[in-house]
Amino acid sequence: MLKFWKKSEKPEVPPADPPAKASKGELEGSLLNSPLPPSAPSPARGGREKQINLPSAGEAKKKTWRERLAGSVLNRDIRDLFARHPRLDESLLDDLETILIGADVGVTASTELIEDLRARMAKREFADAGELLGALRERLVALLAPVAQPLRIDTAHKPFVILMVGVNGVGKTTTIGKLARRLQDQGLGVVLAAGDTFRAAAVEQLKTWGERNGVAVIAQGSGADSASVIFDALQSTRSKGADVLIADTAGRLHTQGGLMDELSKVRRVLGKLDAQAPHEVLLAIDGTTGQNAINQTRQFRQAIGVTGLVVTKLDGTAKGGVVFALAREFGLPIRFVGLGETAEDLREFDAQAFVDGLLPSSLGATQ
Repeated sequence: MLKFWKKSEKPEVPPADPPAKASKGELEGSLLNSPLPPSAPSPARGGREKQINLPSAGEAKKKTWRERLAGSVLNRDIRDLFARHPRLDESLLDDLETILIGADVGVTASTELIEDLRARMAKREFADAGELLGALRERLVALLAPVAQPLRIDTAHKPFVILMVGVNGVGKTTTIGKLARRLQDQGLGVVLAAGDTFRAAAVEQLKTWGERNGVAVIAQGSGADSASVIFDALQSTRSKGADVLIADTAGRLHTQGGLMDELSKVRRVLGKLDAQAPHEVLLAIDGTTGQNAINQTRQFRQAIGVTGLVVTKLDGTAKGGVVFALAREFGLPIRFVGLGETAEDLREFDAQAFVDGLLPSSLGATQ
C-alpha cells in the first residue's frame, strides 16, 4: 500500500513521513497532503479525512462555484425536472417539493418554499415555469443571505482564539490547515494547537500543515489532555506575539455526553487565561451527511456555544441542500464552505454564488 505514497520530486513540497506504527486510518490522516499518482486509487472516505493537496505555483485557475456545484444532486434534479416538465401547474410544484426534501433542504424549509410559490402561482404572478424558477432562486438567496457572514478577526483580541470542533471525518484538521494559509495571506501571524490528542494521525497531519505553511504547531504526546494542550498553546501564542491561535479538537461523537463535557472543559480552561476565549467556535459540518448535520449542530451548540459553521465537501458528491436546512433551523453564520481538495477551495460563503451554482439561471440554461 505504501508504495503509492512516493516522495515528491519537488523539493519545496516534501511529503510527510508516516508514524512508525500507525494504523491504516492513521496513515491516511498523517499522509493527507502527499499527492497520489494519477493512476493510484483514492483513499476510501469511510469517515476519514479526505486527500488534500496544497496547490503548486503552476496550478490551474481555481474553479468557479458553478463548476464545483454542477454535479450536486440538487443541481441535476432541478435541471431534469424543468427540462421534462416546463409547464406551470400543480404537478410541477409537487415534484419540486420532493426534490427539495430529497436534497436535504429539510421538510420545514421545503414546505415553506413550496407553499409560498403555490400562493403566488394562484395569484397568477408567474407567466410560465421560468418565472417560477426565478422566484425559487430569489427565495433561496433570501434564506441564505442573513447567514452569509464571513469570519472577521478582531485585532482587539490578541491572540484571537479559534476553536475548531466537529465529529470525526468532517475535515476539521484539513480545514484548519486551509484557514491558517488564508489568514497568513492576510498578513496575520498564526499558531496551531494539536488538541485532537486521541488520534495520533491528527497530530501528525496538523504538523504537516504547519511545516508547509511555516506555522508553529503546539503539540504533546498521544493521549495527552486536550484542554492542557490548548492552554499551553495559548500561553505560547501570547509569548510569540502571534495574532491568531487555531485549536484542533477531538472528533467528539455528538451522542456521547462525556466527550461533550470534555469539550466544555476546553472552554473553561481557556477562560483562565482569557475570559473571552475562545473568540470563535467553528463547527465543521460534512455537506454529504444530510439531516444528521442538524443533530450535530444542535448538540455542539448546546455543549460549546458554536458561533460559526464551516460546511465541507460541497462538491459533486453532496446533495447540496443541507446548507438551506442549517440556515432555516439555526440561523448560525456560515463562515466558509469547502468546494474542493486544495487550500484555495476554502471559500467565504456567498449566498448568491451558492444558489447560482446549484440552480440554473433560466430554463434551458447550461453550466
